[in-house]
Amino acid sequence: MYLNRMIEDPDRTSRLIEIAQSSLQPLLKGAIYYTVPLTLISFFIGLVLAILTALARISSIKPLQLIAGVYVSAIRGTPLLVQLFIIFYGLPTIGIVIDPLPSAIIGFSLNVGAYASEIIRAAILSIPKGQWEAAYSIGMTYSQALKRIILPQASRVSIPPLSNTFISLVKDTSLASLILVTEMFRKAQEIASTNYEFLLLYTEAAIIYWVICFFLSIIQGKIEARLDRYVSR
Repeated sequence: MYLNRMIEDPDRTSRLIEIAQSSLQPLLKGAIYYTVPLTLISFFIGLVLAILTALARISSIKPLQLIAGVYVSAIRGTPLLVQLFIIFYGLPTIGIVIDPLPSAIIGFSLNVGAYASEIIRAAILSIPKGQWEAAYSIGMTYSQALKRIILPQASRVSIPPLSNTFISLVKDTSLASLILVTEMFRKAQEIASTNYEFLLLYTEAAIIYWVICFFLSIIQGKIEARLDRYVSR
């Protein structure tokens, strides 16, 4: 029906084309200035948090195991949207006010940290115990064995699923629009609220997300192919 209306009304078609063209720059600006930086910053912080959490969960220190386990369980057991709302709308009720962008970074980083920690933990545990024993036999400490022997091997195992997490994060950043971050989807909402062409603007935003994720998937494939060649040597 939507396409039929466009065909039957050339003026409407011209108007939609004009709206799509004029909205492209603001949407791309929202992606470049907010969506992409938000993804990169959140993923980097989340990755650091994930490594620390994974190491805490495999350590022999019970309090660390407990804290890390509760953190992972709480984040994985609650929706990301609820977490963002708690940080941005909930914390101000107890006097903690955080701006939209930092709130989004905190929420996404905590979410990535919990999910990625399980990936990294599984990758570390997949390394044969003989690797640890070999490292200890040549006089390495736990931290030296972890840094020089275990983590480099674990990284080759964890990179593919971590790449998937990164691509998913690109799409998840659209939720930041609900806490007033003017990223790409928020821009689409703002433009659509002035011309009421919601289908057009949301579809345009979806296409841009798809293009970004498509190129990231190509990069991911090349990285995995290079890792496969490295491992097969």
